[in-house]
Amino acid sequence: MVTEDAGAAAEVKAAADGDAAAWRQLVGRFSGLVWAVARGHGLTGADAEDVCQVTWFRFAEHINRIKEPDRAGAWLATTARHEALKVIRGAQRVAPIPDLEGFVPGVDDRSPEHAVVEAEERIAEMERLRRLWSAFQELPERCARLLRVLLASPPPSYAEIAVAFEMPVGSIGPTRARCLRRLRELLAQRGITGVESGHG
Repeated sequence: MVTEDAGAAAEVKAAADGDAAAWRQLVGRFSGLVWAVARGHGLTGADAEDVCQVTWFRFAEHINRIKEPDRAGAWLATTARHEALKVIRGAQRVAPIPDLEGFVPGVDDRSPEHAVVEAEERIAEMERLRRLWSAFQELPERCARLLRVLLASPPPSYAEIAVAFEMPVGSIGPTRARCLRRLRELLAQRGITGVESGHG
């Protein structure tokens, strides 16, 4: 379990007393964590922003009643997780697909041959993405969430990830490696090779 430094506790207490600067410091300290948790649940765009806003609203609402101010990050991560799950349950979700704008009829001054080649390439890429998404969905939930968080932009620090996942900082790298290895195995079963593991 990760224990946060006394700085967070002092900021929580000061913010609860109406110190605007302390509130800004808290937001600066933990906004990346809250965003990473929202993105880690597969939320994007407005949904992720809504989760972040609601999470900070709940924090402000309960700031005087937080029993362990030194664990404010864990409180925020847990709340963001709950809010993300509410959004997921409240919406019909489908697997993401590439932009289909190119398939919408309209004015097209390309040659028929060029249009056919481009359409075939796009269809092939859609099929590759479909297989990649299918493999990703077979990962254990914790692996899928961890990889989503690590791919967030901007990426959270390992310290923030440790708080969100309640795991030691030192185990993040090895866990990430195991998850990527499993993903590569699943992709290979689907005939997809050469996927970069990235660095973090």
